[in-house]
Amino acid sequence: MFKANTGSSIDGNSKQAGIQAAKKAKEGLDNPNMAYVYASCTYDLEAMLQGISQELPGVPLIGNTSYTGVITPEGFISGEDGFVGIMAVSDPDMAVGIAAVEKDGDPVDMGKRAAELAMKNAGKTTPPDYYYMTAPPAEEEFYVKGITKVIGRVPFFGGSAADNTITGEWKLYTDKGVFADGVAVAFFYTDKKMTNKFTGAYNETKDMGIITKVEGKRVLAEIDGEPALKKYAEWRGMSPEELKGGALLAATVTSPLGVKDRLGDLAAIRHPMNGNDDYSMNVGNNLAEGTAVIRMEASVDELIDSTGNTLNELKAKMPAPAGAYHLVHCGGRRAGIDSRIDEAAKQIIEAAGGVPFIVEFTFGEYGFEDDGLNTCGGLMLSFTAFEK
Repeated sequence: MFKANTGSSIDGNSKQAGIQAAKKAKEGLDNPNMAYVYASCTYDLEAMLQGISQELPGVPLIGNTSYTGVITPEGFISGEDGFVGIMAVSDPDMAVGIAAVEKDGDPVDMGKRAAELAMKNAGKTTPPDYYYMTAPPAEEEFYVKGITKVIGRVPFFGGSAADNTITGEWKLYTDKGVFADGVAVAFFYTDKKMTNKFTGAYNETKDMGIITKVEGKRVLAEIDGEPALKKYAEWRGMSPEELKGGALLAATVTSPLGVKDRLGDLAAIRHPMNGNDDYSMNVGNNLAEGTAVIRMEASVDELIDSTGNTLNELKAKMPAPAGAYHLVHCGGRRAGIDSRIDEAAKQIIEAAGGVPFIVEFTFGEYGFEDDGLNTCGGLMLSFTAFEK
């Protein structure tokens, strides 16, 4: 039977925090297969991992730094001196292979190497039933391409590492160590189902246009032949000048952009991050010329309500009762919710109904919807359930 448990700590001593959280997380579990670990970028992460390994010796783990906190059944966990949340997983019928590749050359090749190493670490030569991925915000889609070249289209979930100030202090880690750039994956071999609900939970508006110019992969230069920032400002009834620089980031939490998949089942959210002097905008995920972009909307109340609603939608999709939930919540949404985060935590706890879960806050979310391809987005929720 699949079992999971969570633990957390806000102890100012990084090693002690790891010990405390791991000790709670292992309660009631026989021979944990692995652990998800999400922590503050202010911690000495190597020391934290030492503490975790003291309580969970030989147990592979994977995770990343989370924006300002985590949520567990205990509520929103955060502290001035740091925080860590752990969800340990135990299933005698499941095999897990965890692997990490630090930044070194082409990200597609790195994804291929990570996949090959994860299969080896699981003692397998075949694709997993599903996988988890974490990476920094930048080249996520290319890592997925590399992984897919090795294992084909296998369902996945996960999110991008985050820090507290959007200044690149994020980190990834496994039980083998900590690193700043690269990719880490966990491959799962099991007969129990994984179900993912991937959504922005935003409302579509009638403001839409064709992307006519992209610079690189993540600079939206023109919509319908017009400077993108000017077009977006026109849609919002704002001046493009007031959206320059980092002002665009905050202004678009409740009104980002969306791109639909080929069947219209999913509107993947694209978060405008910076308004440039040439009226282009930096965007948090890859874009393609000749595709449509839609302005999306949601109030702060709707962002809060989306947490409980999405978890209930996930439960309705499941073919059998859940043994645990892994919930990826965008850090930008969390910033928009701000001091009302306890309201979101309450909704999640109520919807979980006593099933163990952990919520991390990311700067990029990964998932899929129906028969669509694995997708990376921003300002999204990637809520995953594991069959008991």
